[in-house]
Amino acid sequence: MSRHGPTVVIGAGLAGLAAAVRLAAAGREVTVVEARDEPGGCCGTARLGPYRFDTGPSVLTMPGVLADTFGAAGEELRDWLPLRRLEPAYRLAFHDGSHLDVTPDGEAMAERVRELCGPAEAARYLRYRRLLGRLFAAEWPAFIDADMTRLGALVRPLALARLAALGGFRRLDRLAARHLTDERLIKAHTFQSLYVGLSPQRALGIYAVVAHMDTVGGVYFPERGGMHAIPSALAALLEKLGAPIRYGVPARRVQTGHDGVTGVLLEDGERLPAAHVVVACDRFAARRLLPARAADWRLRRPRHSPSCLVLHLGLDPGSNPGAGRPPAGQAHHTLHFGRDWRETFAALEAGRPQPDPSLLVTRPAGDRDAAPPGHATLSVLEPAPNLEAADWARLRPRLEERLLGRLAALGYGDLSRAPRLVLDPPAWAALGHTAGTPFALDHRFTQTAWLRPSGVARRVPGLHFAGMHTAPGVGVPPVLISGRLAAERILTS
Repeated sequence: MSRHGPTVVIGAGLAGLAAAVRLAAAGREVTVVEARDEPGGCCGTARLGPYRFDTGPSVLTMPGVLADTFGAAGEELRDWLPLRRLEPAYRLAFHDGSHLDVTPDGEAMAERVRELCGPAEAARYLRYRRLLGRLFAAEWPAFIDADMTRLGALVRPLALARLAALGGFRRLDRLAARHLTDERLIKAHTFQSLYVGLSPQRALGIYAVVAHMDTVGGVYFPERGGMHAIPSALAALLEKLGAPIRYGVPARRVQTGHDGVTGVLLEDGERLPAAHVVVACDRFAARRLLPARAADWRLRRPRHSPSCLVLHLGLDPGSNPGAGRPPAGQAHHTLHFGRDWRETFAALEAGRPQPDPSLLVTRPAGDRDAAPPGHATLSVLEPAPNLEAADWARLRPRLEERLLGRLAALGYGDLSRAPRLVLDPPAWAALGHTAGTPFALDHRFTQTAWLRPSGVARRVPGLHFAGMHTAPGVGVPPVLISGRLAAERILTS
């Protein structure tokens, strides 16, 4: 049955905004309702006095996906959101005191590997880099940039055979170790598995494509406004397209009839009629909005990703000379690897804090709006168990103190008196993230591609889903793609 009436999108995060932009650009009537007072969802922002922090993703890869969203409305990304490529993409600092600056330029990267690990490893690196490219080429059209709502999406024998031949169904750490011999280089190409909620020892080799996205494709950052500039730009584009975003308006219920979706009832009692609804918020929190027949069997035994402890710090070297002076040459993103690599993942999988965690330190020196002149911001992320695995009332004081001590030992100075905003699993839960993790469901095989929660409710025509909990999954490009896929289903229904 054809359904051409208005669409209501619940949630003004990246997925909801991406879906709404495409629908509005195609001439459809679309309204976005957002419980918070600003766009962004998981790609949020927060202020602490004169400091502004990104509270969501800090790594932007594959800007072409974002450009494609603006292009759907006939707009150029650079006119709305100028980006710069970070050089280096990361500084990887190892426990032995060595470091590796990651650049997407193949020859330059090979030379850096040669200086760090020797010429034989540099040759192996170039071969592995080519393998990453082949894995990406096999996966992208068949499993990432594709609609997984049809059973046929799972049965793609040629693509599966290709991935198997390339080692995509080996464990990620074994795949990397088959081609690389220096442990530092293996870490450089496997730590990205944490982005999908798994250790390198448990993630499949198919997730080597995440390493391809950032080490080969590059990492980018908005010229102004931090990562939150992305949803802000998409919201501004929607305004130009004439599609309203209703802020501070929580949805109460998706209304349905025997033929499917009929509207959305808001908390203030207003009813928005709809032929389609895109639910683009936390999938578990959204269950209260939905009829029982919208349940998805894939959500019966969910496995959530680990969480993280994040310290957002304001640096004022003038008033606190002993703090706020990161080591010379600090990169935008610096990953400080811990010594005990495997042991830290084993602890995390057992629901315990990592004994010697690797830390991602972000110092957005080019973001002039994040701090007053002469000041700076620093954000530090430590992987940590989620609320299902640990008692955070007891954990937080100990882990926060340990993290400050680790930063001091790494040369960042005494930050104990610096203004700070702390996001731990209870804080993530208060922001609407189930299990207190901003990384949603992990990407084990049984929660990947067609086996991830569906983008449609088959028993409720007109009901669609987008965001991290559905395919393709976690990360800025996948979330934008999920919004595009929802819009395409609506436009072709």
